[in-house]
This record gives sequence, structure tokens and C-alpha cells, in this order.
Amino acid sequence: MTEQGVRWTAEQVLSLAPDAASRTAGGKLGTAGPWSEAGSGEGTVWGLCKGSGSRPYQTVVDLADPAGPAYKCSCPSRKFPCKHALGLLLLWAGGDGPVPASAEPPEWAEQWLAGRRRRTEAKQASGDGGSGGGSADPEAARRRAERRAERVTAGATELEQRLADLLRGGLAAAEQAGYGLWDETAARMVDAQAPGLAARVRELGVIPASGAGWPGRLLEECALLHLLDQGWLRRAQLSDALAATVRSRLGLPTAADGAPVRDRWLVLAQYDTVDAKLTTRRIWLHGAASGHTRLLLSYGAAGRAPELHLSVGLALDAELSAYPGSGQSRSALGERFAPPAPAAFRPPGTSTAEAAARYGAALRDDPWLESVPVTLDRVIPVPDGDLWQLADADTDSALPLTRAARSRPGLWRLVALSGGAPLKVFGECGHRGFTPLTAWPEGQGDPVPLC
Repeated sequence: MTEQGVRWTAEQVLSLAPDAASRTAGGKLGTAGPWSEAGSGEGTVWGLCKGSGSRPYQTVVDLADPAGPAYKCSCPSRKFPCKHALGLLLLWAGGDGPVPASAEPPEWAEQWLAGRRRRTEAKQASGDGGSGGGSADPEAARRRAERRAERVTAGATELEQRLADLLRGGLAAAEQAGYGLWDETAARMVDAQAPGLAARVRELGVIPASGAGWPGRLLEECALLHLLDQGWLRRAQLSDALAATVRSRLGLPTAADGAPVRDRWLVLAQYDTVDAKLTTRRIWLHGAASGHTRLLLSYGAAGRAPELHLSVGLALDAELSAYPGSGQSRSALGERFAPPAPAAFRPPGTSTAEAAARYGAALRDDPWLESVPVTLDRVIPVPDGDLWQLADADTDSALPLTRAARSRPGLWRLVALSGGAPLKVFGECGHRGFTPLTAWPEGQGDPVPLC
């Protein structure tokens, strides 16, 4: 549970969904259109949702219960939470506008809340509460985790069989079967509550249409998927850090349990990726004192921009707590001690050769790592036939730019900023090349976002 008064992220809300269909339906209701008389206060969120009938559905969510969220909706759904509760929470997560803080809930919501309180008090009076009630929460959480682990294991086992069938029949069968084969397999992984496996399976579906050399790329991705499957199925034999990495790659929920690190965090880059269901915002920060480069993730549902926004070049005096897992950069933003303010310092840089070596070393801790954050010193964007690369001004080494970077307007912004002179460039370095995100001119000058 988050503290009362602290709004959840869309990711936290969607993690409550009982299945993929509920996530999709709830996401569609996460906009202000169907809602009226919505409000929040005292750990409760409520609202009226227009349905197919003449009377709107009455939806209320109790967030203050230490045992976890509780839901009440007048719709006929037997799912908990139903799509209306998910939509209401997504709307509430978006900010004060559509779900303002109110003095007290309406009578219909208050009646349900009062009944819950009476039942809780009666349970405690009969001896079921008190100290015993404190142990019920972790026990219920343990049972939920065990049930999900069983589903994930079943999904991973099924996926292993499907990969074996593919290799037994030959990779050419993947081209003939088309995307439908992978889409159906991905849906099975969603049902198994392993969204990380589902996302990787969907990526397999587009490889046969990706041009020359696709069989090799498909085999590489199948091998990584097999490795992730085996990591889960044999997780008891892994170190705690590597097991946490496997859970993260599978998409299982984890909490940021690292010790808070207070620093002046320079905003290196911010960019969004959008799909039909979520907008994902990535914000890279660099600590002036700690030297750590950390990643913040935030989400917006149903085409809405995520709430967290930090402009490149500002510094934030705040605490960050790391998520578990070996080689993980992701952190959670904790207490902020001052508003973001312009900063004059820049992150230290490295060479292109060292950047490639850094990514190679990181793969030992996380074999599924797509890229690592790197700041390059004194590099020049130069054409390489039909491609582009960042050439080290002081050595003979260079890093190719990724296909995504070459298709962005930021490439020409980078070329214009350089004018043939060396730059400091922050970006993501991985097996597909380097994606520049922010650049600084030599000497003085503000950072220039490239994404």
C-alpha cells in the first residue's frame, strides 16, 4: 500500500487487474468521459460510471485498508476489481482534475464504508484481529504470490515446448505461420501473468519480416527467451540478485527496497514510448556526488501523458531507492527536498571503446539487457555509407547509431550542433548500437535534448 494522499501510478493500478481483458477494459474507462461525481478523500475513491443502462454504476474503492484495496461496484461483474474500479483508479492516478479531493464521500459510498468498518471491528472484538490481524496481510500476500508463481511456471513450461516445436520443425515454419502464431502464444503468456514473456514473444513475430538475416536474429531471440524460461524454472539455484533480475524480466511486480540515496540528480534525458494501452516515460538521472546514473519509469493510461515530468538540464535534490536485481538501473523517486533548479555541472564522460566494454560487462549480470546508459566524451557524428556513427575524436574507435536514432529528427539536431566539432553525448549503448538522447557542445552551453 502507498501512503494515504499519495496517488498511485498507472502501473500500480493495472497490476491489480485479475486478467488481461480487465486491464484492457479498465484502460478504456480511465478517462473522464464516462465518469461523474468522482472524488477522493480519507483513503477512498468514488465515482459514477455511465453504462449501458439508464442508471450509472456506483463505484467505490477503499485504499486505506491495511489488508489491501477493497472494491464495491453496482455492476454485475464477478471480477475483483471490475473494469469500473480499475478505470476509476486510473482516473484518480491521473491527478486532481477529474477526481478532486472532497470533504467526504456520498451517502451510498459512506454506507458501504461504514459496513466494512463495523465488520472489521466485530472481527477484532471476536479475537480475529489484533496482533493476529497483522500476520494475515503477509500470509495473504504469500498465497497470492504462490498462485501467480504457479501460473508463470505453467506458462514458461508451455513456452519451452513451443520453442522446441519451432526448432524441431525448422525456422522457415515461423515465416510461413505469420504473426498469428506468436500473437496466440503471447496471449497465453498474458494469461499466465508473465507480461515480460508475452512482450518478448510478440517481438519474435516481427523478426521474419525484418529483412535479410532474419533466421539468425530469430534464433538469437529464441535463445534469450529460452534462457529466461530456464532462469525462472531453476530460480532456486540462482543468486538472490540474479533471481530478482529474472523476476523483473518476466514482468513480476517488485518494490524498490534499496537504501535511499540523497543526491543532486541531474536530469540527463526524458522520452516517451507509446503503445495502444500505455505511455511509458523514461527519465535518466545522474547523481552529482554518488556518480550513479539511475532510471525513473512512469506510466500514463489510455493515451494520457505520465504525471512525472522533469526537464533536461535541471537538478533535483531528492532521494532515490533502487529496485532489486543485478545490474538494474531503475529506481523509485522518494522524498524531494527542493524544487528542480537549473544546474551548471555535466556528467563525466568516457570513450566509445569503454562504452562498448561497459555494456559487455553488464551482460554478465543481466543477459537480457538491451542497453546501458553512457555519456561519451568528445565524439563527432559522421556518416558511414548509408549509416551514421559517433567517432571518437581522440582514438580510432567509433559506435554505430541504432536504426531508431537514424530515423529521428534528433540526428540532424546532433549534426548541426556538432558542425564537425567534438561533443559530449549521453545515450543508451547496446548490441544494436548507440542511441543519443542529449548532447552538450564543447565548453559552455546548455544541454540539447535529441528525443
